[in-house]
Amino acid sequence: MKNQTTITEFILLGLSSDPQVQLLLFLVFLVIYGTTVIGNTVIIFIVKTESTLHTPMFFFLSHLALVDICYSSVTVPKMLETLVARKKSISLVGCITQILFFIHFACTDIFLLSAMAYDRYVAICDPLHYSIVMTKRMCGKLVSGAWITGLFDVMLNGLPLIDLKFFRHNLISHYTCELPALLRLSCSETSTNYKLILVSCFLLGFTSFFLTLVSYIYIIRTILKIQSTKGRSKAFSTCSSHLIVVCVFYLSVFTRYFQPHSESFINLDKVSSIQYLILNPLLNPIIYSLKNKELKIILQKRFEKRG
Repeated sequence: MKNQTTITEFILLGLSSDPQVQLLLFLVFLVIYGTTVIGNTVIIFIVKTESTLHTPMFFFLSHLALVDICYSSVTVPKMLETLVARKKSISLVGCITQILFFIHFACTDIFLLSAMAYDRYVAICDPLHYSIVMTKRMCGKLVSGAWITGLFDVMLNGLPLIDLKFFRHNLISHYTCELPALLRLSCSETSTNYKLILVSCFLLGFTSFFLTLVSYIYIIRTILKIQSTKGRSKAFSTCSSHLIVVCVFYLSVFTRYFQPHSESFINLDKVSSIQYLILNPLLNPIIYSLKNKELKIILQKRFEKRG
């Protein structure tokens, strides 16, 4: 191994090798990314400037929008570059950095969704104590906990990457760096890395999923106990947008990570990753704008004033 050249950059094979297809994909994903950044920025701006939206639900939503901007910005700009650049490469440092930021924002995202699920649980299942439970201090702790958990996940999976060595292969059959793909190219012993991935998935991923699931089990039980149809409809409308976002996110993640890993599934692997890496941050502001009555009314008023 001493006589072999150390690899310092990787080649991203991307979605297609056809120049015309690459140009089309560049235009499509450029529009998607631009819309994602603008849509989520509008959400943050509206929540910040509209006093009627200074509530726990919209406080969490503004942080989710911020994470979605960061989450999308980790992968899409580099993907756009590789679609039009002749040299479709990324440095080893850049690859590891991309992986670490992705881990951080993905973990923060899922725990923010859990915090929002808890907020909806208190609002529907214990409305009389909502203002007592969901104080500014409590909301701050939940959001801080989500960001700190993301940092913990980065340390758990990131520190062991420092000692990895790469000598043989530098082709990544994807449009972005992913931790499993990077580990497969390493000449070092990676069993510890894989164990840490499993630990973080079960400890953090399933914990977040379990908390969200339990919150919605209680929410659904409470809604079903409401006698009037109008009451049930009103209760469901307060959590419908968040429930849709949660379902879309976890469905895309489960599709990506619980499919068989073989050469025949490489293209499906890329397509499914587009959903949770690129489309989810775009869909979140759209879903909340369409399903949340308060936000929809304020957005309509703002656009009418500008019109």
